[in-house]
Amino acid sequence: MKGFRSFILRGNVADLAVGIVTGAAFTAVVNGFVGAFLTPQVGLATGVAGDMSKKAFTIGATQFPYGAFINPAISFLLLATVLYFLVVLPINKLHERLAPHQDVQAPKRDCPECLSPVPVQARRCASCTVPLPDVPARPGQCRDAACWLTRSRCWT
Repeated sequence: MKGFRSFILRGNVADLAVGIVTGAAFTAVVNGFVGAFLTPQVGLATGVAGDMSKKAFTIGATQFPYGAFINPAISFLLLATVLYFLVVLPINKLHERLAPHQDVQAPKRDCPECLSPVPVQARRCASCTVPLPDVPARPGQCRDAACWLTRSRCWT
């Protein structure tokens, strides 16, 4: 019982509960706004007067209440738009600002003694401290026939 109490009283669980309750209340506000203001505007735009949520069409003996779908669809789009612009977009911008930028990795070559990767411009291997051969002035200036034939970048 003590473990359950510490789990419930932990900060992120309480924050999640507050978020769910706030989200439910916000959903009720959005549904009210859609039902009171946006659905009648859809009715005006399509030339249908009255309560759109009760509109339906019939094929054979089956009735299709398309009005019951319009209110939740508009509510979903409005809620998704608000969440995107008020939650997702600001959090993404905050992550971009606070996240450390990834450094570009320097090209590597293998040490001839221990085969560990070392930066191309290194003069000694960091693992075994063996002096490394000099690097050609520019990439691709190696006189090795295999490098010249494949036109690959050679650092040895």
